[in-house]
Amino acid sequence: MSRSPLHHASVALGARFTEFAGWEMPARYESVLAEHRAVRAAAGLFDISHLGRFELTGRGGRRAARRLLCNDIDRVEPGRCQYTMILNENGGIIDDMIVWRWGAERFWVMPNAASHDRVMGTFAAEPGCAVTDLRATTAMIALQGPAAPAAFEGVLGAAPGRFRCATIDWGGSETAMAGVGYTGEAGGEIVTEPGAGAKLIGALVEAGARPCGLGARDTLRLESGLPLLGPDIDETTTPLEAGLGFAVSMCHDFVGKAALARQQADGAPRRLTGLILEDRVIPRPGHRARTSGGGEGVVTSGNISPLLETGVGLAYIAPPPDKSEAIEVRIRGRWAPGRLAEPPFHKA
Repeated sequence: MSRSPLHHASVALGARFTEFAGWEMPARYESVLAEHRAVRAAAGLFDISHLGRFELTGRGGRRAARRLLCNDIDRVEPGRCQYTMILNENGGIIDDMIVWRWGAERFWVMPNAASHDRVMGTFAAEPGCAVTDLRATTAMIALQGPAAPAAFEGVLGAAPGRFRCATIDWGGSETAMAGVGYTGEAGGEIVTEPGAGAKLIGALVEAGARPCGLGARDTLRLESGLPLLGPDIDETTTPLEAGLGFAVSMCHDFVGKAALARQQADGAPRRLTGLILEDRVIPRPGHRARTSGGGEGVVTSGNISPLLETGVGLAYIAPPPDKSEAIEVRIRGRWAPGRLAEPPFHKA
């Protein structure tokens, strides 16, 4: 099992660890609920060094990014980031990721932890591409919450703009930051060398950021309605079915485009749908769901929303429901009533 280069810093802060995608990572420091609320109210920091990241360069880098990814990297200029996906020929989602664009032919590609080697290998096989594994030489930290921009300014001297990336010198180490995240809050993610990362965690904690684990990161992303690779999206689900059509550019050629074009013409047969239950019960993955309009499906992610204090979840429903429909989820032998909701749930 791999360990984060920031492992010792997490131990010193009292982390309790769990295995995730082959890595031993902080699950929580205090309670998941306290950490969740800290991010929503102020600022929390996460060691996310397990996440994939590699540099893509070479004369074929831009061409490969346009061919392999469904969003068009030419839609963003250097200094900006883009959410995108790599698809199979059937339009199924192999992985979703953020790409940081540094130059005309220089990118940082940030796959999910479990997909890092596969995605990096796919790009390495493209003509004219050179890839460098950044996970082996860097640490990665997320700083999230309404107070995160102020913490960025106070500790690092600058805060990244939304979906913008930049580099600074911090403590003699080149440090990269981007205005992205997985909690639905302001803030960003930071990539730096491991020694600087450990010192940075200390400085951010001193500035008031609360250490948070993967448990809170998951409840935060669900409360924000952000899909997770594996439970919510995979190679059998397309971006159109998952509600991620905003990250598809049909104005360029990419792997899976023909399948998406057919689905656009015919209409997606199902849709990943947000739901909020009336009762404090958990819609767990695998629970059956049905709508008042006759749609049926299954829950893919669900939990109690710490802010709403009731069950929230994501479910694929076929046929795609109308927003006015009611929804029920089968939990412990009874149908729990609820309503359809567009995420983020805590702002719905």
